[in-house]
Amino acid sequence: MKLSIKSVTRGGIIAALYVVLTFVSAMFGLSSGVFQIRLSESLCILAAFMPEAIGGLFVGCLIANLLTGAAIIDVIAGSLATLLAAIGTYLLRKNRYLAVVPPIVVNAVIVSAVIHYAYMPSFALWKICLFVALGETVSAGILGQFVYEMIKRNMRFKNM
Repeated sequence: MKLSIKSVTRGGIIAALYVVLTFVSAMFGLSSGVFQIRLSESLCILAAFMPEAIGGLFVGCLIANLLTGAAIIDVIAGSLATLLAAIGTYLLRKNRYLAVVPPIVVNAVIVSAVIHYAYMPSFALWKICLFVALGETVSAGILGQFVYEMIKRNMRFKNM
């Protein structure tokens, strides 16, 4: 990937949007915990359109996790989960329906383990995994499809 001012700027904007949308989710108590619907996770689909979204999503998640007071293991593992999910979305970019699967699966596995280990060791891991997968299906899967459709319909994105 060629690093240009345009791609670095896009990545920075995506990172900022991720942070802002995480704080919006936090206002409703949905940015952390067993059942979380981070509006920011709907941005993972951006990796299907532009590779610079991968870094932007990673940095945005890292900053959001730091600013929302997550445990250090959550900051590190959660951000790496978003990085892996974004890479998976980029690799599956040719199919809009498959492109939303990596954030759901990666977060269901990694974030569930982090929540179990760092916050809720007495809660059954399989239940945490189920709830995280459901929340991620709403945010990255369903809302991600809306983001995908908005981008596809917007003529300005066609020449990016």
